Amino acid sequence: MKDSLRIALAQFDFPVGALAANAERIVELIADARDEYGADIVLFPELAVCGYPPEDLLLRPAFLAECEAALQRIAAGVEGILALVGWPESAGSVLYNSVGVLRDGRIEARYRKRELPNYAVFDERRYFQADPDGGPCVFEVGGVPVGVVVCEDLWHPEPLADTVAAGAQLVLAPNASPFERGKHAQRDALLAQRTRESGAALVYLNLVGGQDSVVFDGASLVADGDGTVHPAAAAFTDQWLLVDYDPASRRFLPVQWMDDGDESMDGLAWRAVVRGIQDYCAKNGFSKVWLGLSGGIDSALVLALAVDALGADNVVAVRLPSRYTGKLSNDLAAEQCAALGVRLETVPIEPAFEGFLAALGPLFEGTGAGIAEENLQSRARGAIMMALANKFGGLLLTTGNKSEYAVGYATIYGDMCGGYAPLKDLYKTEVYGLAKWRNTVGGSPVIPPGVIARAPSAELRPDQTDQDSLPAYDVLDGILYRYIDQEQSREDIVGAGYAAEVVDRILRLVRAGEWKRHQAAPGPKVSRRAFGRERRYPISNGFGG
Repeated sequence: MKDSLRIALAQFDFPVGALAANAERIVELIADARDEYGADIVLFPELAVCGYPPEDLLLRPAFLAECEAALQRIAAGVEGILALVGWPESAGSVLYNSVGVLRDGRIEARYRKRELPNYAVFDERRYFQADPDGGPCVFEVGGVPVGVVVCEDLWHPEPLADTVAAGAQLVLAPNASPFERGKHAQRDALLAQRTRESGAALVYLNLVGGQDSVVFDGASLVADGDGTVHPAAAAFTDQWLLVDYDPASRRFLPVQWMDDGDESMDGLAWRAVVRGIQDYCAKNGFSKVWLGLSGGIDSALVLALAVDALGADNVVAVRLPSRYTGKLSNDLAAEQCAALGVRLETVPIEPAFEGFLAALGPLFEGTGAGIAEENLQSRARGAIMMALANKFGGLLLTTGNKSEYAVGYATIYGDMCGGYAPLKDLYKTEVYGLAKWRNTVGGSPVIPPGVIARAPSAELRPDQTDQDSLPAYDVLDGILYRYIDQEQSREDIVGAGYAAEVVDRILRLVRAGEWKRHQAAPGPKVSRRAFGRERRYPISNGFGG
């Protein structure tokens, strides 16, 4: 038995569908792990060949055939090291979420994921099956018995217990586990529990990178056989991680392991959204973004996030003043752009608004001004911003937050126009929290204090504030968090101290706004129950609870 094994963890992004590029990169990384780092084992994230989640690409036979061919090419080049690489394994009419154990130019063994998640963002039972005859996968490296389980397997005791019963003392777990607030502590507790139960040392490698509405945070872990969990690797960072494993003590010695300097809730959420913007743009061919900058908190936060993600030179902000826009709004927008070095343009919406009113005048005659006229202003802004993005290229970012999307306080085809919604999974109170947090980082504030201090307003009528139409945001968000994230009933929420009439009104608004949310742009998930893949409610719905 070797005195120690060196394990290389490839905490990198493997984009969905980029089969040739992923395979080429995996081949290069295997060579690097062997030649540059002297690793005995190199581990890749779950389904690294095709990226995660591949969704209905898995229903295309040509896609599966290319995945199989890619794995064979990778295996053929593996010499002097053992590599664990995940791919969708097609076995006749059955598909498995598998890991290939690659050594000496061939697929020596394969492990098929046993526990298939079908909750939250996961849909694995739509595509994969658990192998009814499949068991543990244990192999030797330097005389050390090593096993493998995949992601969800680790959240259930049986797969690891069976792997240890088959002789493994070291178990490797490739993952594709999306970020959400509080998940790091859950992972730490899980690894500590599993190592104490089994006595096995664990390597937990997680995917990193944004994929549409999910962001994978990396933050990989190792846990000694006595239950000691080492500090997580830096989140949202592509990096090689190296550890030496001592079989005698079942302990790890980090060799190259950049851990995280800030695991605060706000710090991690900020980096999740930044990574989401970066990767959504890069993977969809956008080098710059546009946004409407109102002088309010939401657009100010999106501007700061976009600059952190892409750099000031790749962000264009546009003021879209109306007859109701206050001087302070224009001034605060200009102040923030000057501080960040962002190009600022101004396009008044009054001519477009007047044109709409003139065109609709004959039909609107005899009616009083109301919500239709307010929404016309927002839709004029949306049309202008989309025109700029179309004309000059770039992705339009929307600036709505989770509170607004929840109660429908957003204009479809207006301020909801755009291709990506950075704040979609952040309640308004969380928006304020992130703004305050970001202003404490890196010197001078990136969001003017005046923006944070002022009362939020859509500025679609004289002297308007959000609280004309909605309860105070701490009350609103308290109700929404209980109803949406925790799925509490009306009775539970009223029992928590919220006024029944307020609760009833907010729940009605949530149900009435479902159709808007079905048309909303994607945005990065940071909570346990984000709109979209994680919360799939029917638009036509007679249930009132």
